[in-house]
Amino acid sequence: MNHELRKRGIRRDAFLHKLGLGPVVMGIVNVTPDSFFDGGRLQNVDAAVAHARKLVAEGAAIVDVGGESARPGAVPITAADELARIEPVLARLADSIDAPFSIDTSKAEVAARALELGAIAVNDVWGLQKDAAMADVVAAAEAIVVVMHNRADKDETIDIVADIRRFFDASLRVAAKAGIPKDRVILDPGIGFAKTSRQNRDAIARLGELTDYGLPILVGASRKAFLGSLMEDRAEASLSGTIAANLAAAAAGATIFRVHEVAEHVAALRVFHAIRQGPDRAIPP
Repeated sequence: MNHELRKRGIRRDAFLHKLGLGPVVMGIVNVTPDSFFDGGRLQNVDAAVAHARKLVAEGAAIVDVGGESARPGAVPITAADELARIEPVLARLADSIDAPFSIDTSKAEVAARALELGAIAVNDVWGLQKDAAMADVVAAAEAIVVVMHNRADKDETIDIVADIRRFFDASLRVAAKAGIPKDRVILDPGIGFAKTSRQNRDAIARLGELTDYGLPILVGASRKAFLGSLMEDRAEASLSGTIAANLAAAAAGATIFRVHEVAEHVAALRVFHAIRQGPDRAIPP
């Protein structure tokens, strides 16, 4: 085993161990000009790395770097353009932050390069079902994969949780065929992706129906538009709405939360976890 693969494996296993102890927060670093909430805020490598350091200092257990917006209506970019955005950031993160990092991409070429640069996980918004090479890339790097539910279009007539289960079953078959161990798979119901407001709400409320997979569940509800529709006089999602949704998800079985505001979620989840565990159980750091 080469040195880099071994080092990445140590970081991967440490993260998975931490994930097993209680809820953890994934901090978002978008190096994109057009992401729905924070597009264009991190204009250069120094700003992106500084933001990653800030998220880790606030308690992020992992930092998720994205170079292409997955918001509805976003203009697709090439792998070369995506790499141009993320490579210089990832090249500095390994020596700049005291936490592991992941790559948010659905392109195998981008994932492979990010893993070479030290990423321990691939956050795939198409759950190994868009790029046929993705599962083999993840398996070869012995990385974690976040399998997110997605659809080509919204369909208000479907049972969204049943659809999520069908998607996960297909993704898990792809992962198994490629040789990705099940204990390196994280499930994500894909809040805000090809779902109506009601379906987003249902996906969070019914997360308990996904816990029989026996796998960690990630929720990415941060600042999603449907949250604004649940609050009077709110056109957009607020921080308070995001925290409320994530605590509801935690109560239903989610254990990892992909967010823009780390400090506030770390505090809220520490209190939640302490109350759920009882007075005689320590709060994890």
